[in-house]
Amino acid sequence: MPSHATIPVTVLTGYLGSGKTTLLNRILTENHGRRFAVIVNEFGELGIDNDLVVGVDEEVFEMNNGCICCTVRGDLIRILSGLMKRKGGFDGILIETTGLADPAPVAQTFFVDDEVRQRTRLDAIVTVVDAKHLEARLADSHEAAEQIAFADLILLNKVDLVSADEVVRLRTLLGRMNPTARIVPTANCAIDVGEVLDLGGFDLDRILEIEPSFLGEDDHQHDDAVVSVSMSMDRPLDSRRARAWVSLIASDLGQGILRWKGILHIAGQERRLVFQGVHMLLDVDLQRPWRDDEARVSRAVFIGRDLPAEQLRAGFEACAVR
Repeated sequence: MPSHATIPVTVLTGYLGSGKTTLLNRILTENHGRRFAVIVNEFGELGIDNDLVVGVDEEVFEMNNGCICCTVRGDLIRILSGLMKRKGGFDGILIETTGLADPAPVAQTFFVDDEVRQRTRLDAIVTVVDAKHLEARLADSHEAAEQIAFADLILLNKVDLVSADEVVRLRTLLGRMNPTARIVPTANCAIDVGEVLDLGGFDLDRILEIEPSFLGEDDHQHDDAVVSVSMSMDRPLDSRRARAWVSLIASDLGQGILRWKGILHIAGQERRLVFQGVHMLLDVDLQRPWRDDEARVSRAVFIGRDLPAEQLRAGFEACAVR
């Protein structure tokens, strides 16, 4: 099958909390007239990101409780194969990986499976980087470095949280790590969709220079110290106690939490209370109303090192209306 007949695939990667879901939502809500299939992968048994994706016309395929680059890569191949059999088709496929994903095995999927290779083409790997926490992540996570090295486009995101001199220094650092990728500073991933899609940027020859064994066996390993703690509750939460709980977590445990997020059902409130945090940086906001067809269940996920799971769950339970 000629390459022009294949479906382009864009992989959105980046470490926990860098802004991948924000970028995905920007792509889905721009007036481009395209139809996308969206695949979202999360680290942990409880899905949150699926409900943070705002596109209403796209079908979201969610893969939980495993990293897309290892334990559930077979699921990725099955989903892609299923998409190829659907009538109507798609203009493109967007894959948002978990923040802990090594992009090499994800990209590898589009070369090792015959059907996927014939029907899709990996257009580009887009890596979102958190400007405020970049160097800390490079120091404690090899995945962060891998995500940068394999990128065709790097969004140096959250530049509004650092100085102009820091932006220049970080661009230089990223340029040394990946001299072929385009680097675009952004705040809230504000970038035109035309700069993200149809890049034709994935260059297998360049990847083989970085990692000669790319098409060989997968030896991907995770930082075993990183764990996820998930919780859910079908009882409504008290607004004051819920806000105090997330504030206390930010001040007492924030340094050890890489990424945290939740959707909370507040008693007497018709809109969902959404919180998202990176370390001690926290954003809490009332967002869209609960839909009639969705259960009003509060859910929260914390990803980090040495997390006190029992303490987190006890605090969550204490927020319930008595």
